[in-house]
Amino acid sequence: MNIEKRSIDFIPEEERHGRAGSLFTIWFGGNMQVTTLVAGALSVVSGLNLFWSIIAIVLGNLVGAVFMASHSAQGPKLGIPQMIQSRAQFGIIGAVIPLIVAIFMYIGFFASSNVLGAQAISSSFSIPLSLSIVIMGILAFIVAVFGYDLIHAMERYFSILFAIVFLIVTIIAFKFSLPAGSWSLSQFNFKAFMLTVTVTATWQIAYAPYVADYSRYLPSKTSLKKTFWYTYAGTTIGTIWMMILGCVLTLAIPKFLDNSSAGLAKLFGPNFAFIIYIVVILGILAACVFNLYGAFMSITTTLEPFIKLKVTAKNRFWLVFVSAVIGVALALWGYGGFLNHFEDLISFLSYFLVPWTAINLIDYYFLRKGDYDIQDIFNINGRYGALNWVTIISYLIAVLIEIPFMKTSVYTGPIATFFGGVDVSWVVGLIIPVILYYYPSKKKMSLSTYNERLESNKSL
Repeated sequence: MNIEKRSIDFIPEEERHGRAGSLFTIWFGGNMQVTTLVAGALSVVSGLNLFWSIIAIVLGNLVGAVFMASHSAQGPKLGIPQMIQSRAQFGIIGAVIPLIVAIFMYIGFFASSNVLGAQAISSSFSIPLSLSIVIMGILAFIVAVFGYDLIHAMERYFSILFAIVFLIVTIIAFKFSLPAGSWSLSQFNFKAFMLTVTVTATWQIAYAPYVADYSRYLPSKTSLKKTFWYTYAGTTIGTIWMMILGCVLTLAIPKFLDNSSAGLAKLFGPNFAFIIYIVVILGILAACVFNLYGAFMSITTTLEPFIKLKVTAKNRFWLVFVSAVIGVALALWGYGGFLNHFEDLISFLSYFLVPWTAINLIDYYFLRKGDYDIQDIFNINGRYGALNWVTIISYLIAVLIEIPFMKTSVYTGPIATFFGGVDVSWVVGLIIPVILYYYPSKKKMSLSTYNERLESNKSL
C-alpha cells in the first residue's frame, strides 16, 4: 500500500475509488472503543437510571449524527477535505479562525487518547507508561503518514474484530445483576437527561471538522443518500452500542470507571484478558490516527495561503511528524494530572465548532446547494476573497451568544445556572447562524448575481 499522494488538494476523478459502504466500517470501527464506552457511562454517573440513559443516548446520537453525516455527504461532490471548504464561507484567510480551533482540538484529543492507549499498553506488556505513550505515538504516526487508504483498510478489519469481541462483552454484561429501579420509567432526572443528550449529540458533531476527509476519494457520482446513510448508520450503531454498554458495566461492576480497560479485561478472565487489552489499544489507536490525520490536514490548510505550501512526500512526513511530536509531548507532560484540565479546555473549544457546523451546512445545502468553484477555494484573489466579514461576524456573535448557556467544570453561564446547570449552548450555536448568516448571505448572493447579469447585458 502506497503513501497517500494528496492532502488538501482536489482529488481528480481518475483517482477516485471505493464505495459508500466503506463509510459504515470507518465510523462504526472508529467509535467501538473504550473512550466511547466511558463517555456513555457519564449518564449513570450523573444520576440517570439505565432506562432513561438509553433514551438520552439514543436521542442525542440520532440528532447529532444528522449534522455529522451531512458533512460526510459533501466529500464525493467536492473532492476536498472538510475544513478547507470553510474558505468558501469565511474567505481564504478568514477560514484560519475555525482552523486554529480545530488544530487545538485535534492535538488535545490526540494527547488524551494517547494516554488512555498507553495505559492499556503499560498494563498489558508491563512497560513504563512514558514509553507506552511514545509507542502509541509512533504507531499513530505510521498509519497517518500512509493516510486515507490504510485508514480505511484498518477500520474495515477493526470493525469485524471489535464487533465480535464486544458482542461477547455485551452478552456477559447483561448477565450481571443491575441495581433496583434500573428499568423504572418513574426515575427521571431532567438535568442529567439533558446533560446526556448534550454530551452524546456533541460527541457526533465533534466529528464534523474531518468527517468529509474520509469520503472525498469516492467517485463524484456516488449517491448523496448512500454517503449520508452509511456514515449515519456506522456512527450511530457503533456509538450507541458502546455508550449503553458503558452504562451497564458501570452499574453492574463497582468502581468500573476507575480503570475501564482493566475492568473489561477481568470479564474475560486471566487467560483471555490479553485479547481485551489488544482491542482497547487498537480502538484508541484508531482515535489517535483520526486526530493526527486531522491535525496534519488542518495545519496544512492554515499554512498554505501564507507560504504557498506544496505537500510533497517529504513535507507530508515532517508535518505529520511535528504534529505527532507535539501531541506526544503534551501526553508526556500531562498524564500525571494536566490532561484533566486540558480536556476541559478542549471541551470548551468544541463550543466554537458548533456555529461553524451550522454555517457550513447552511451554506452548502441551502445557499449554494453544493455549487462551489474549487479552483477559487485555492485562490485568494478568487470569488471567495480573503475575508468574508458577514460570515466572520455571524460566527463570532453566535459564539458570544452561546456563552451564557454553557456549563463546564471551569465555567457555568448565568442562563445555564438559572436552569439548574442544563447546558443547551450547542442548540443555540446551531440556531443563531440561521438568522445571522443565512439571510444576509442570501441577500449578498442575490445582489452579486444581479450585478453579474447587469454587466453581462451591458457587454451585449
